[in-house]
Amino acid sequence: MDYLGEIIAVGIDSVIFGICLKQFFHCKNAVAAVKDAEFHEVGPQLGNLVNESVDNKVGYVAIRGIVKPLGKPLTSINNKRITGVVQKLKIKEHVVARTTAGFWSDQERTVHKVFNTVPFALEHGPYSVEILEPLSADILDMDVVSNTFEPTVPSFADHLWGFFTGVRQRGLQSTEELLREGALITGIGELSRTKSKTLTLQPPLNGTPFYLTSMSVSSLLKKLDDRKKTYRLLCFMFGAIGLLIGGILFRRYWKDRTEQRLAEELRQSLAASRKEGRQRVRDTDLREDQMCVVCRSNPREIILLPCGHVCLCEDCAENITNDCPVCRAPISQKAAAYIS
Repeated sequence: MDYLGEIIAVGIDSVIFGICLKQFFHCKNAVAAVKDAEFHEVGPQLGNLVNESVDNKVGYVAIRGIVKPLGKPLTSINNKRITGVVQKLKIKEHVVARTTAGFWSDQERTVHKVFNTVPFALEHGPYSVEILEPLSADILDMDVVSNTFEPTVPSFADHLWGFFTGVRQRGLQSTEELLREGALITGIGELSRTKSKTLTLQPPLNGTPFYLTSMSVSSLLKKLDDRKKTYRLLCFMFGAIGLLIGGILFRRYWKDRTEQRLAEELRQSLAASRKEGRQRVRDTDLREDQMCVVCRSNPREIILLPCGHVCLCEDCAENITNDCPVCRAPISQKAAAYIS
């Protein structure tokens, strides 16, 4: 295809633009939802709020309380004195890889990641709200309690293998994050009451973002607003790039169409001129066996191959491309011929 490169570029740009636009509206809707959410400390007013709502459910609310496990908490692997309710363990491999340009660059990739959770609630005094599905939170703030890097000591064989494969391992990084017991957390989501009369906070069913953050609501709004501005800028940038590439593609297409139209007009003009010229020099006093078998007025001027019949004038030969009108043999070639 003549425009394959431009079409691929427009397609890639459209995909990136679509992703940025989706994220922009997601952040915009999230900012609006968080601004409209009522903020409460964990306390007796939450029960009253649920009782006054429809179906014992408040669609979107922000509550703040202290993290308290409902049972035995998780213990940090690297520090037994630290306990929590959500644990994230991740192992990253750091390598030096050879790029397609022949340069070596530092890269990292996650080789293992696991989450551990226990049931927990946000408490304040005797009141509590149980948190459901914490791993579904769009923002889940946890503390890094351990971050270690173990460098690899390569042997000569490792160096040789890395040279041929283009990948040399530098070491492994192990990270442990923990949502600590006793941390002050703001949860933003759907507040409801279960059949056992327990208040719960969970991801909203309408797709509104769910947050478990150590930030204040104002700090969260600022972070979301910064994200929205970033994605808006990316939308403008990739939108402009898409319009530029689309303009270049349309300009090339229009130029090619104009050239094809002019070439076709020139071809038709030359064909008409040749036809008029042939008409002026043609003999009019012809025998029956010298006339074209189609129009029965012009002389026979074209030989059809491979059958060899000279039966058409040049005007009629332009429209007959498949079979010889005399013997119905397939036509593979035409050539000028003159009979006397």
